[in-house]
Amino acid sequence: MNTDATDLQDKIHRNIPLSQAMGYRITELTDRRISVAAPLAPNRNIHGTGFAGSLYGLGMLAAWGLCAHIIARSGLDADLVVVEASIRYRAPVRCDIVCRCSITDDAAQAFVADLAAKRRARVALDVEIGDRPAAVIHAMMYASLAA
Repeated sequence: MNTDATDLQDKIHRNIPLSQAMGYRITELTDRRISVAAPLAPNRNIHGTGFAGSLYGLGMLAAWGLCAHIIARSGLDADLVVVEASIRYRAPVRCDIVCRCSITDDAAQAFVADLAAKRRARVALDVEIGDRPAAVIHAMMYASLAA
């Protein structure tokens, strides 16, 4: 794992303690893509498949993590929150949970430009969870420059 991924994962573990209990870890981080994973065992439901709340939580940590990384790489200091999100469950997750989120260069550049110019910005992200994917999150992220 690269230094940026290690630093981001540590920040998430420090500030969102539930992420540690879930076994959240960043498996890939680039300027435009993140993959996160967690073991099924602490995130299973009564059917032995991925608990819906865990799938949602891990997916949101992927979206938040990618946005936080983009902001940090731009040299800005901003508060970042999820303002709206929805998830569609398509199939059970029967193995370790993997979430993937990416952003286009144009969308990332527009997000950072708006944040720098207007002191706030929004960006829509999609997170695919599991194979085929088993679930998809549509999330709207909001950032505002720190005071």
